[in-house]
Amino acid sequence: MQEEEEELEGSEQQDEEYSDYNEILVDPNQSPIRIDKFLIDRMQRVSRNRLQNAIRAGSIRVDNQEIKPNFKVKPGQRITVLVPKPPGSGVRIVPQRMPLDIIYEDDDLLVLHKPAGLVVHPGVGHWRGTLVNALAWHFQQNKAPVIGDGQDNRVGLVHRIDKNTSGLMVVAKTEFALSHLAKQFFYHTVQRTYYAMVWGEPKADQGTVRGHVGRDRKDRQMFTVFPEGDHGKWAVTHYKVLERLYFVSLIQCNLETGRTHQIRVHMKHIGHPLFSDERYGGDYIVKGTVFSKYKMFVQKAFNIMPRHALHAKSLGFIHPTTGEAMYFDSELPADFQEALTEWRQYVEQRRAAMEKSGQPL
Repeated sequence: MQEEEEELEGSEQQDEEYSDYNEILVDPNQSPIRIDKFLIDRMQRVSRNRLQNAIRAGSIRVDNQEIKPNFKVKPGQRITVLVPKPPGSGVRIVPQRMPLDIIYEDDDLLVLHKPAGLVVHPGVGHWRGTLVNALAWHFQQNKAPVIGDGQDNRVGLVHRIDKNTSGLMVVAKTEFALSHLAKQFFYHTVQRTYYAMVWGEPKADQGTVRGHVGRDRKDRQMFTVFPEGDHGKWAVTHYKVLERLYFVSLIQCNLETGRTHQIRVHMKHIGHPLFSDERYGGDYIVKGTVFSKYKMFVQKAFNIMPRHALHAKSLGFIHPTTGEAMYFDSELPADFQEALTEWRQYVEQRRAAMEKSGQPL
């Protein structure tokens, strides 16, 4: 069960899960009242401080217009509220000294590279040894205020990538930054690029996969595409083929939505599961021969990269305080690069041998 809980951390896990979105229609008999006081009675688990920061960040609107913290609501108005979710577990986070690969940090936020194998936040079976535990230690050592007074089991997270996906993440250090970044993720204005190695070669050099993604009705630990839209949530993945290696391909994926396991599920749906993805059918030979030498080579590649081949390569967003457009890019991790090199060399050798014998690859 522990492994299943860790797996459901979810690559491209729904960013909406870190935000609460509500629409409220003000009663016709409502007397004028400050909006934070009006909302505090209707959102009892959300602190006034979090509400006020959400107002400042433009995440709370009245009749689709941004407002000021001293705004007074009036009868018949329509209020839309987007705030970071309040703490879920109520369990105080235990700070742990763990290495963090931080590539940028200021008073408002930090950007880090999460290695494959690291669980993002505490949950059933893994209350310690997570990224959140490491962040709590980092904030403590640098005397940074801990969002949620250390009881929020997300400590500044506005998105996440799963245990076995590597790549870039942004973490908020203040309530205002948390609200501002949460708004950007909710409305999908954040630029995110993933690199994936998939089985086979997509027919088109680029394309888009659309389809509702939700939990499989037969296996609750998996997600699947529901083409008719009778289940799940709408999901859109744009992909571009960067390199064709006959048996596998290196692709770039950009997300319009952030559903659980979205890239993995969408690529499986079109017949190109991620290489070495044991949950979605990429951990066995999907394309290639049955010859023992080829099997041995594929197993070697699996051993080099014993996790699904997915990396969150780039991340772009607007800085909450300065308004500056921030952009970060990262190199493929060693296991991904090595597995890709092995495939390049294998295909080159195979092609040379086939050309010498006059046979097709």
